[in-house]
Amino acid sequence: MRTADGVPLKVSLHKALVRSRIRALLLVLPLLAFLLLAFLLPIGYMLFRSVDNRIVPSILPRTAVSIQAWDPAGGWLPGEAVFEALVRDIHEAFKDRTLGRVGRRLNYEKSGMSSLFRKSGRRAARITGPPYRDQVLKIDQRWGDVNTWRLIHRESGAMTGAYFLAAADLTQNEAGEIIRQPEARRIYRTLFSRTLWMSGLITLLCLLLGYPVAYLLATLPLRYSNLLMILVLLPFWTSLLVRTTSWIALLQTEGVLNDVMVFVGLVSDDGRLQLIHNKFGTFVAMVHILLPFMILPLYSVMKTIPPALTRAARSLGATPFTAFVRVYMPNTFSGVGAGCIMVFILSIGYYITPALVGGRTGTFISNFIALHVGQTLNWGLAAALGTLLLVLVLGLYLLYDKLVGVDNMKLG
Repeated sequence: MRTADGVPLKVSLHKALVRSRIRALLLVLPLLAFLLLAFLLPIGYMLFRSVDNRIVPSILPRTAVSIQAWDPAGGWLPGEAVFEALVRDIHEAFKDRTLGRVGRRLNYEKSGMSSLFRKSGRRAARITGPPYRDQVLKIDQRWGDVNTWRLIHRESGAMTGAYFLAAADLTQNEAGEIIRQPEARRIYRTLFSRTLWMSGLITLLCLLLGYPVAYLLATLPLRYSNLLMILVLLPFWTSLLVRTTSWIALLQTEGVLNDVMVFVGLVSDDGRLQLIHNKFGTFVAMVHILLPFMILPLYSVMKTIPPALTRAARSLGATPFTAFVRVYMPNTFSGVGAGCIMVFILSIGYYITPALVGGRTGTFISNFIALHVGQTLNWGLAAALGTLLLVLVLGLYLLYDKLVGVDNMKLG
């Protein structure tokens, strides 16, 4: 069988199918490019930076190679060849103004390394020939410490696990054993646990407050439900920063809420409540901001539930409460799952609101990731913290899928 132009029908159908697939690919190609550039590449770069350790071997290449022959467990200093390589590398790095990067990198592992390299860079220019070892030891006594050379030896590879150890409040001692950080520096496990339980409580509060609102939206007459929907969507018309700073004006010690409580006599003027820059402020502001993300999935599911179901249950003898709990609520569980997972994932990575209203006790792990990116410039540790947060979210998502099932999550 052939077409009108004489081409076999099978060939013509195959060409039409290929053309349709090409058109479909071209239609989704911009979306794929966007996902690649805005999602996959940043995540890949973050994963790479969490183990990237090219600073030491790229700025001290001779030292990184020559020190590999030295036994760090021996307890003695490296030989003359390593000191000569160090002097030559310091000469070049100081001339290229890159020596400070090595000092900052090693200072993450051992305090004082940044000042050691700055001092050595200024004085190494006086070293013009052997013996290199004796002259380097005269620059600073820390070059005579075996632990300094053990650190350089350990961080001379192109990859490192030090950032992940620091993100888990662990470190390596002089013998290379993994131990816990000193108690004063154990902060990240506390931050991760705080982020998890606060995000979970924020999700629960959003569910308790959003469920009745979504039910009213789905059951009220249209003219009232439209007005209520406008009130739900109204926060989206205002900047996130404006909404957060508004809570600061309301909750601060000299704010509106404290003034009202003083006026009605609930608290004295000297006993004003601290409602901001703590966990309470974070809860209030984030529940207010994330509540619409709980209401909308619930509403979209509730709107599809036929009212005849509860009427049928009541006609069979069920009380209004029993009909609601045993007939209506089970049909909303898919919307509950969608709203909870949306609010939880959004809250676990929130940054602006905890930074403004959280103070010392209400900040999340995302605030410290931003701190290392923007202030301490420890991008490796920031990437390791971000990677652990990503793995944690994916693990919770898989656990949710196993216990509840993603297929049971619907948006209407």
